[in-house]
Amino acid sequence: MASKGLSYLTSNDWILLQSKTVRRTYRLGDEIIREGARVENLYIIRSGEASVELAGTSARTIVATLGPNDVCGDMAFLDQSRATAAVVAKEVNVEVDEIDTQELRAILEAFPRLASRFYLSLAVILAERLKITSRELAREMRSRDRCGPVAGVRT
Repeated sequence: MASKGLSYLTSNDWILLQSKTVRRTYRLGDEIIREGARVENLYIIRSGEASVELAGTSARTIVATLGPNDVCGDMAFLDQSRATAAVVAKEVNVEVDEIDTQELRAILEAFPRLASRFYLSLAVILAERLKITSRELAREMRSRDRCGPVAGVRT
């Protein structure tokens, strides 16, 4: 059951990981990951869509949409921190494979080649996300430049 998200994993890697995953179903509006919470699982979306959302002063802002084979909880997994954003189910049923981060770390320690492929896959995912964010920021900056300076605001 190969994932585009974790593209460097082999079929044997997937068999090993699948033996440790639990399939969960989230309903429309359910938080798969709560912003600011300690993340104890890594999630791979199997069906449906979820949005990555940041809390603002009056509302949440959607910063990304995730679909089948996308991974979430990866940044908190890597730096063992709290979630920097919420991940919310955007369809009636969103199925995810959930793997406990402690169990995942134990598997990666026991199988160094799997660990190498796993971390390479995560690096590629994060690099792609950074490219997308950089393009969006550049577009926003160009848009602001076309509008000119705001009256009364010094730059």
